[in-house]
Amino acid sequence: MDTELQRILDAIGPRLRTLRRDRGLTLEALADSTGLSVSTLSRLESGKRRPTLDLLIPLARAHRVALDQLVDAPATGDPRVHLTPLHKGQGSVLVPLTQYPGRVQVFKHVLAPREPKLVTHEGYEWLYVLAGELRLVLGDSECTLRPGEVAEFDTRQPHWFGPADTRPVEILHLFGPRGDQAVVRTRPSSSVTAPPP
Repeated sequence: MDTELQRILDAIGPRLRTLRRDRGLTLEALADSTGLSVSTLSRLESGKRRPTLDLLIPLARAHRVALDQLVDAPATGDPRVHLTPLHKGQGSVLVPLTQYPGRVQVFKHVLAPREPKLVTHEGYEWLYVLAGELRLVLGDSECTLRPGEVAEFDTRQPHWFGPADTRPVEILHLFGPRGDQAVVRTRPSSSVTAPPP
């Protein structure tokens, strides 16, 4: 085994330990969330067990990090995300801007007019309007967001969003696991009623 590969493998255990401790998790709690035994996790962290994909993938999911970050893989030299637009229905386009599952996912979304239909699901969403006007329905209340305005909500609450009129609306759409919190907030416009928390 070459020295660079050995260096990468030797650094995985301490990185796993740091990730776990930074999140305030015990080995027992991490074992419960990954299905790996406490002894396996302990041996991985101490470097007594060689990391394999079947061990690292559940750990990457549990820690919400990309596998290449977990192993500190060498950079490819090209940090660009290669965008693949997905056409959704009549005139709507969804462009994924992130690639890693298990963390906050970011999309650029162009929404064509459509009929409101309330949905609920696990997770948390943030909507940032780039162009046009966005109608957001949360339960029994609704509001209209304009360019530069943000809304955030727990998706267990019945919700729907789409164009406020007959023109498409362009948004940044962030979706994350329930419990994640937004990092950036903007001040609401005085002319728009903010949705309930």
